[in-house]
Amino acid sequence: MGLAAFLLIGRGHPTLAQQSNLDDLQQRRIQVEQQRSKVKQQRQQIENLEGAAKKRLGGLERNIQFTEGQIKDNEAKLKQANETLQKIEADLKVAETAYQEKQGNTVARLRVLQRQRESSTWIALLQSESIEELLERRYQLQLVYKADRTSLLALKTEKEKINDQKLLAEIQKNQIALLSEQLQYQKANYTEQASVQNQLVKRLTTDRRALEAAEQQLTQDSNNISTLIAQRLAEQQVALRSNTPGYQRVLGTGQMVQPVNGPITSNFGYRTHPIFGRGRFHAGTDFGAPSGAPIFAADSGSVIVAEWYGGYGNAVIIDHGNGLTTLYGHCSELYVTVGQGVQRGQTIAAVGSTGLSTGPHLHFEVRQQGNPVEPLAYL
Repeated sequence: MGLAAFLLIGRGHPTLAQQSNLDDLQQRRIQVEQQRSKVKQQRQQIENLEGAAKKRLGGLERNIQFTEGQIKDNEAKLKQANETLQKIEADLKVAETAYQEKQGNTVARLRVLQRQRESSTWIALLQSESIEELLERRYQLQLVYKADRTSLLALKTEKEKINDQKLLAEIQKNQIALLSEQLQYQKANYTEQASVQNQLVKRLTTDRRALEAAEQQLTQDSNNISTLIAQRLAEQQVALRSNTPGYQRVLGTGQMVQPVNGPITSNFGYRTHPIFGRGRFHAGTDFGAPSGAPIFAADSGSVIVAEWYGGYGNAVIIDHGNGLTTLYGHCSELYVTVGQGVQRGQTIAAVGSTGLSTGPHLHFEVRQQGNPVEPLAYL
């Protein structure tokens, strides 16, 4: 039942529904404080992840820039290697043309000399005036033959040298091309990682903003509970005076017991946010316990809230008299109803993770005149 409907009913005599709403509001306030504490922890984790993701993204972007510089250097080297290779190929072409031309001329001359070797000896003898002159002419012919062979071998050596240079240029070109290809792949890999990391940063930023909004809502819910407790207590008084069925007035003993078997995981009070540096108020004490574990009434009293209330999830609020109330939030199940009297140590609910919670636990609050006070001072 909504608050407006409850207030409309409250204009007449109090009913069981009114008493139920009172209990529900008290419970909601408890749950709001529990959820707010968990939201803080979760937001801190997300902010840490967001910071790490941004740092990782920055490193990837620097790697991309460095790789791009390497790619540009290799592209310049590859361009120079291509130019060198083109020059070598041009020189080789000139050398091959000269080699082929001289080879053709030399081979032709050698063949002529070979065919005329015997006859040229007789001609040289007939034309020579002496044996000495004949021998000199034969010697000169041999020198020509030897010079042609030497020239031909030199051309061949030059051609082989140019071929070696061409091969080296090809190898260098291929190595540079392979390195450039590897750098392009590396850049693509960095870019892909940066894209994934950027998406992660955006998602974490969105999650952080959502948690900030949730935390603000929890603060608002906690503040609203103070008003609602006052309204429910006033309505309870009206119901008791009117002897409305289902309402019991049970006062506390003044000595509270721990509401659940489990260690304290988060204390009451202000804490500095590790990222934003802003103070955050935790209106209760959190106890770690498994889901379904029993929750006990810290003291005897009357249930004024037993319902779902925003970030507190399923919550119970108990009035112990003299303006003292206790709140139990994030319950998985509720075992009591509004108006019901409970005794200290009685099981009233089960531990859960309802509302804005990151895991099973009990958020426990003690409020004096609707304002949160240190729970450990009463246990």
